[in-house]
Amino acid sequence: MIEDRKLDHINICLKERVESARSTGFEDVTLVHRAFPGLDMAEVSLEAEFLGRRVAAPFMISGMTGGERKLAKEVNANLARAAQEFGIPMGVGSQRAAIKDPALEDTYSIVRDEAPDAFLVANLGAVQFVKDYGIEEAERAVEMIDADALAVHFNPLQEAVQVEGDTDFSDYDALEELKGLKLPLIAKETGAGIAREEAGRFQELGFSAIDTAGLGGTSFSAVESYREGNRHGAAFRDWGIPTAVSVVECARAADLFVIASGGIRTGIHMAKALALGASACGVALPLLEKAVKGAGEVLAGLERMADELRIAMFLAGAGTVDELDRCDVIIGGKTLQWLTLRGIDCNTYANRR
Repeated sequence: MIEDRKLDHINICLKERVESARSTGFEDVTLVHRAFPGLDMAEVSLEAEFLGRRVAAPFMISGMTGGERKLAKEVNANLARAAQEFGIPMGVGSQRAAIKDPALEDTYSIVRDEAPDAFLVANLGAVQFVKDYGIEEAERAVEMIDADALAVHFNPLQEAVQVEGDTDFSDYDALEELKGLKLPLIAKETGAGIAREEAGRFQELGFSAIDTAGLGGTSFSAVESYREGNRHGAAFRDWGIPTAVSVVECARAADLFVIASGGIRTGIHMAKALALGASACGVALPLLEKAVKGAGEVLAGLERMADELRIAMFLAGAGTVDELDRCDVIIGGKTLQWLTLRGIDCNTYANRR
């Protein structure tokens, strides 16, 4: 049943409208243009640090799939080839399918075969640890792909609308055991964003990073709405915290590595997210659409976003990724309203220099 669901998810994402109708909030964010940037664009560097590893650019291929013998395996292989060639991290989708059925392990382990040098992120669901998973399952997921970190995904919205969903998110303490993993832990949402309250709690639990997966990109509530028997997915497709808001809240609430994801579609989005406090950006749906065509298509998409990021950095006067969070940023519209109501002074972003 899980394998069928994995294939359903891929096909739905490729064929249906699965993105939220609400925006990421990045249209409310503007980097102040510099008419004389004070640098040569040819010298702008995209190199960055990702949880202790130097990478070619501050973005990653977000975890999407696995656990299905044909299409999911092919997608993961193509994504991994592109990650290896470009020199960026990559995640895989939830590995519960292979924990239950070891015959599906190669649909995930293919990523290490194709990307021997890449920073790889394993993936299991938080709700499984509340139920019955422990350090043993976490270690199996890590070993399966020889991972450099483990993402624990928090998806209460998806589980709530999913016909087969598990909705017991009652026990934070169930995650305490993961401190023994001795690898970076990433707290990851799946399309509804993370608020500052959870960010602080994740830090207390020993997580090293937060992946916002905010509102404005793929809505797994929308994905589930296309599956037989689902009654509530469509109603909740626009539920959540916009990505731009989630980035600011998480960056200010916790001393953690923040990955901005959820509707990241261009290098300009990346530049804005990094200027708001993210340390890296994750991309999923646009790369899934390319991965079914081949690794070359994925690589071309990554190169386009990298070029856009480089130009945006140049125009904002940032020669390195670290310099982006010292660039002036104007926040307006609903994003400003949200952050102001949450007690965040956005004037500080506009007057950094």
